[in-house]
This record gives sequence, structure tokens and C-alpha cells, in this order.
Amino acid sequence: MSTVLETEEHRALRDAVAALGKRYGRDYMTSVVREESHPRELWAEAAKLGYLGVNLPEEYGGGGGGMAELSIVLEELGAAGSPLLMMVVSPAICGTVIARFGTEAQKRTWLPGLADGSLTMAFGITEPDAGSNSHRITTTARRDGSGADADWLLTGRKVFVSGVDIADATLIVGRTEDATSGRLKPCLFIVPRDTPGFGRSQIDMELQAPEKQFELVLDDVRLPADALVGDEDAGLLQLFAGLNPERIMTAAFGIGMGRYALARAVDYARTRQVWKEPIGAHQAIAHPLAQAHIELELARLMMQKAARLYDEGDDIGAGEAANMAKYAAGEACVRAVDQAVHTLGGNGLTREYGLASLITAARVARIAPVSREMILNYVSHQSLGLPKSY
Repeated sequence: MSTVLETEEHRALRDAVAALGKRYGRDYMTSVVREESHPRELWAEAAKLGYLGVNLPEEYGGGGGGMAELSIVLEELGAAGSPLLMMVVSPAICGTVIARFGTEAQKRTWLPGLADGSLTMAFGITEPDAGSNSHRITTTARRDGSGADADWLLTGRKVFVSGVDIADATLIVGRTEDATSGRLKPCLFIVPRDTPGFGRSQIDMELQAPEKQFELVLDDVRLPADALVGDEDAGLLQLFAGLNPERIMTAAFGIGMGRYALARAVDYARTRQVWKEPIGAHQAIAHPLAQAHIELELARLMMQKAARLYDEGDDIGAGEAANMAKYAAGEACVRAVDQAVHTLGGNGLTREYGLASLITAARVARIAPVSREMILNYVSHQSLGLPKSY
């Protein structure tokens, strides 16, 4: 794929990560899933090479880069068939939020470990009765006492939280009551895994992935005052500082997966011969694959725009671009996987070729972390100025 818009350093990073991904590949990831394990070896090696923390500040052990660099890492690992979903969560969302808004103590405690892979964080925002409507979040935090040093008590439920079983802590989105207006406002809390009252149960998923999904129950979870990330009055800003990277990285996840599927289909179409010429010579095969390539390239361009805007500090511009990138990548990924399976015919459904499991996995980029319909709502209202229907 073309990289003319990237710097020489970006191209070097892309090549290096691609080489790492090639050493592991799809067979490694499917074996991890089969054994119900986690891709610890790949995670550890990516961390050792500085890829996991490439977006985090250098003074806390990171690479000093941003979403542009981190999205390259996830995309190239995905294109090799071995994406690391927890990259979307741990360094991208949690690492970014703590780097931008955390206290000095929080930065020292978490960022070096997130950068070198020795610590992992999950992210809990979705709730059973709220879905995509973050304004209906009912997980609430209240002070147990008065004063800035008073503990917090956190109560609520979360669903579809990735990797809680391997995460040292979960960054939980809750709500607190505004002292002046009485209205609830969002706040983010760091909840260590073994905190009393913090319960989890695994959700039985059809999706085959190393990262397990969990439902969380928080029953008056007592947290110290310094578990709150950043300013109590800046919760919405802090929340979107994490959600925009989440969308950019989900786009990278989808683009990488689509590239992997497309590459397998192209290789097959070049050599599979049932008539005089390989099947890739026939336009009914070649043109849909060419369309998939074009759509993935276009999605990557929007992802690059979103990453650049975010890294330059333009949160509003990045919000629009990140949503568009996530939408474009999700659609391109699903179509690329579908066409790849169709190109291989029956072989596309065999375990040998490793494409069938992607039929389900590709839908993740359409559904999570926000559905394509909600992105269309965002673009309708924010970009086009159309009235809301809800």
C-alpha cells in the first residue's frame, strides 16, 4: 500500500513492525485462540521493541510519538494476521488519558509500565441499559465524607469490557454529581483489578479472539481520592481525549484485518487455475479485489488525517475525522473479508486458509466501540448541521 504521505521514520517503523508481525502471523494468533490463552509473546516482544508505548511521553518511558505512530503498529500487526486488540485500549485510550490529564503520581505509576508492557489497563464505558448513549450511564461515584481527600464509592455495571482478566486496572467511566447544579457529569477512575467489590464475569462470545469480554459489577467499590483521573470538572474533555484515539485505533485494526484478507485472496487469485488463465485474470474476480484495495486505501487516508489532527491538538477536528475513519475502515474491512472468502470459494471457509473466522471478527469494526449508525448520527448533526431525531 502507498505510504507517500508518511515520513521516512514512519515508513521505517511500518517496515519494522511488518517484519515482527511476519514472525508471528495468523497461525500464531489462531493457536493462541485455540488454547484459550493470550498473545503474551507477541505483546512482550512488541513492548521490548518500543512499539506499545510509541505514543507515550519519553519522560515516562514512551517513544514520544502519537496516534500516527501507534496506528501504524496496530495496522501492520493486523496486516500480518496478528493484531493486538488491547493496543486499542491500554496504550491508546488509557495511556493517552493519563498522559494528558493524570496527576504526576498517576503518570509515574502507570505510564512506564504501559509503555514497556509490564502493566495493562482495560477501559469500561458501555453499560447494559445505555448502549451507545453515554448520557444514560448510571455508574455513579460519590464522596464518602467531605474534603478533597475523601474516598470515592463507585457503584454500577459495565459490559463488553475487553481484557479485564489480564489488566492490572480498569479505567472506569462513571458520573458524579455537580455540587452547584446537581447534574451528573462524567468522570474517570482507575480501579485496580483486585479492589474489593469489583466483580467480573466472562461473556460467552461467538467471536473467536484472544481478548475475552467481561461484564463488571461495581458494588460500592471504595477508591482513594487520587483514583480520579484529572480534574473533576473536566470529565467530558478527558473522556473524548480517550474516545478519539479509540476510533483511530479501531480504524487501524479494521484496515490491518482487511489488508490481511485481501493479500490472501490476491495470492490465491494469482495462482488458482481452473480454466486457461488463473482466476485473477477474470474481471469478476479482479475488479472486486481492486475495489477492496481502493476502499482500504481511502480509509487509511482518513485515519492518517485523524491521527495528525489529534497529534496536533485539534480535538474537534480529530473527532470528526476519527469517526469518519472508523466508519470507512469498518465498511472496507467487512467488504474486503467478504470478497476474500468469496474469491477462495469453499477454501475460504477452511481452517487452512484462516479467513472464515474473520467473517465474524470483521464486524467488530462496524459495531464497536460505536456503531456505524451512531457515527452517521454524529456526521449528520456535527458536520452537516441537521437536527437530531433523539
